[in-house]
Amino acid sequence: MALFEYNSLTESGRLMRGNIEAANVEQARQMLTDMKLNIQELSKVEPKFTIKTFGPGEFLLFNQQLESITKAAIPLEKGLRALAAEAGSPRMQILLNDIASELEAGVPIEQAIEKRQKQFPPLYGMMLRAGIKTGRLSEMLACLNRHLEIVHRTRRIIMESVLYPAVILSLAAMIISNVLIFIIPTFSAVLSDMSDGKAHLPVLTRFILFISHYVLHFWAAVAAVIGAALILWFGLSKTAGGRRIRESFIRSIPLLGRIYKNGILARLSEAMAMLIDSGCPLPESFRLAAEASGSEKTMYDSVLLAEQLEKGYPVIEAGAVCRTLPPLMLYSIQLGGQRNCLKENLLELGRMYAQQTFGMQARLQTILMPLMIIGTGLIIGTIITAMFLPMVSIVKTLM
Repeated sequence: MALFEYNSLTESGRLMRGNIEAANVEQARQMLTDMKLNIQELSKVEPKFTIKTFGPGEFLLFNQQLESITKAAIPLEKGLRALAAEAGSPRMQILLNDIASELEAGVPIEQAIEKRQKQFPPLYGMMLRAGIKTGRLSEMLACLNRHLEIVHRTRRIIMESVLYPAVILSLAAMIISNVLIFIIPTFSAVLSDMSDGKAHLPVLTRFILFISHYVLHFWAAVAAVIGAALILWFGLSKTAGGRRIRESFIRSIPLLGRIYKNGILARLSEAMAMLIDSGCPLPESFRLAAEASGSEKTMYDSVLLAEQLEKGYPVIEAGAVCRTLPPLMLYSIQLGGQRNCLKENLLELGRMYAQQTFGMQARLQTILMPLMIIGTGLIIGTIITAMFLPMVSIVKTLM
């Protein structure tokens, strides 16, 4: 996708400037025409490094404020200008004012958001489109806020649990590396002579003496592995198949994978309940709710499921092609459709999965910190033991 800068006139004759993302200039011109804009100038912008306007916490706050605006029936353009006036970041002020200007010119909000995909999370424009299409934008935003709170809370728990042991482990690694590089080699010959050769040193000590010659090589290899992993991780995000691979890896992590899975199911259930309540057919509800869920695997399975439903298969039989949707959810959906209580069943499923998510987050917070501290202590204790073990052997020999 390339970025194009345009100058145009609205139907009322008002001058409008901005940027739009498109595959080529023809597509950009067609998109602007669909917005009912009379194009005056259109040129490609050379790609530049962009900093995301929103951090995770800032986006959650923005989305909560946008939800309040829609609930209060305040025109979005006026509400966004009010948010821009209170925004602490100049980049955010410019972004919100630009979106407000486009809304005043008649551009739908989902199109204004989709043009700025680098500033907003993936699928945010699709979620707004689903909310506007069904007339339930404020409820869709509330659903998204609950999901963002789950994600933000999980991230905070992991960071709090990992940060302290990680700092201690990093300091210990620096100290031990210096010891292995500068101190241990000076004692290698002495320890060997006092113990009648390295063969008589404890196995653990011989191992430490061996790795003291390859400390820099070890850290170089660690840096290379981490760098390769990061390149692979971000490279997979470029394609739908790659994103499904990343998601499969996250889902395979004990406890954390279940938190991620249940958070997606809670969001999917609540979004489907709103879509069904607004009269959206079940197959289309699966598609739109999956788009708003942010899960590539759920989107893939939901499209297959929707196609089976459109062929006339019952929900449970159609769900045989899905791997991410549990049988309980499919059974509840089919039962709700038969008893005319589908919305209620979906809302109850959403609450159930959200409660399970919060419960597992509490378990993660309880387990992760002790595990990290114990692991850090074992590593440091093993190295210290290896350093002092020869002294014990030498003292025994002298006695």
